[in-house]
Amino acid sequence: MREYAMIKQTVNKSSLPYNLYQKAKRAGIWNPVDIDFSQDKEDWKKLTPDQQKEVLTQFAQFIGGEEAVTADILPMIMAVSKKGWIEEEMYLTTFLFEEAKHAEFFSLFLENIGVTEDLSHLITPGYKKLFDEVLPTTMEKLLVDQSNEALVDAAVTYNIFAEGVLAETGYWFFYEALSKANLFPGFIAGIRNVKRDEGRHIGFGTFLIQRLISEQPELFERVQLRLGELMPIAQMLTERPEGQKVTPLGIEEGKGMEYALKQLTARMEVLSRAKGKTLEEIYNTELIME
Repeated sequence: MREYAMIKQTVNKSSLPYNLYQKAKRAGIWNPVDIDFSQDKEDWKKLTPDQQKEVLTQFAQFIGGEEAVTADILPMIMAVSKKGWIEEEMYLTTFLFEEAKHAEFFSLFLENIGVTEDLSHLITPGYKKLFDEVLPTTMEKLLVDQSNEALVDAAVTYNIFAEGVLAETGYWFFYEALSKANLFPGFIAGIRNVKRDEGRHIGFGTFLIQRLISEQPELFERVQLRLGELMPIAQMLTERPEGQKVTPLGIEEGKGMEYALKQLTARMEVLSRAKGKTLEEIYNTELIME
């Protein structure tokens, strides 16, 4: 039972999670309903059926993923609360709001371009494996296990892989296939906001893993093993139909996986720097993301 008789907890206002919380309050208050999708509706009509299917396949993964991570973040919030990490808990409360808003954004876009059918048939096996099995199982474990090992597994799966590898690769697709072609200006404006929010989420996950590695350096090897288990899912998500060298929207074969591996390498380089650092050095890491 929580004791309230002597409450006097000082918030570390120079810490990275506290500053992420401040950034979320400043930059995260955007409203999907304010976005003008009128040109997007016209652009949608210009696409061929094959191009429309490619767009919808990407959107199906994203909107389903946003809905999944909205629910799956709750155990992490509870876990850091039980540990008494007040700055981390403060920032994590913004996750729930932002992930729900992202799901709303994708739903509004589809509604405005006139797509109302169920898109579940476009969900790939890799997506189902990650969001229906791996992620919920990993996150729900935190309800009964708040060990450093369980937290590392959760942050790697949720923040580094789902957000830092897969979602970032999705943003790359939207830029390469849509923005460069001057398509869907409303959607592109919204996805910039989503990407900015997710950048903070990834920054937090990176910080949390670094913090845990600073306490237990051997956890870096656990991070490597976990990502090794997850990367085949990324391969499944970026696979193209056999013989298709270029997609209907002009994406070359293998480019998506190439970008995903680039993102993974960058994340691992940052995490490797945590070994040998003190908790104070990790906690006061300079905030560099928007």
